[in-house]
Amino acid sequence: MKVSRSIGIRQATSIEHVIVTHMHYDHIGNYEMFPKARYHLQRDEMAYATGRYMCHAHMRIPFEVDDVVAMVRKVFAERVVFHDGTEQIAPGVTVHKIGGHSMGLQCVRVKTRRGHVVLASDASHLYGHIDHGRAFPITYCVGDVLKGHATIKKLADSPDHIVPGHDPQVATIYPGAGPGLDSWVVRLDVEPARRT
Repeated sequence: MKVSRSIGIRQATSIEHVIVTHMHYDHIGNYEMFPKARYHLQRDEMAYATGRYMCHAHMRIPFEVDDVVAMVRKVFAERVVFHDGTEQIAPGVTVHKIGGHSMGLQCVRVKTRRGHVVLASDASHLYGHIDHGRAFPITYCVGDVLKGHATIKKLADSPDHIVPGHDPQVATIYPGAGPGLDSWVVRLDVEPARRT
């Protein structure tokens, strides 16, 4: 990872805190990139990924056993901080348990120069999910997904302050964070362009 001092991106090896929104295979892993990091995770997510629900093949689909075991090893190495609901990680950065898509899924609220932005992660995969009250098919509890939409809307300063976890529009409505970072690292502290 190349350092961009203009926006404060640091080398991955120097990162001290990593927020894990949930333990699905596409949101976890690459532990070797963050040798100094402490991982912030909801207590319920670890219980879910290591508990009785994993006895069912359907519930295991979005989990990779090696990633889950690696997180257990981080617990034994005293590098996991468990949260239970809403907690502050750093000034202007809070996590909020949402659940729904995964039992302990959490979103992240960040104070930026344009206001409070909510990184919804998979609490809303696409803008259309939160805009129209829809849930992604892989879901632990649909009721919690829909309740989570309401929570996210309250946490964000406006609908334009919500960033879904997988919508390709995010890369087109926000400017890139710097040379070589366009389309995979964007600036969320500036106003987005109009969505289609």
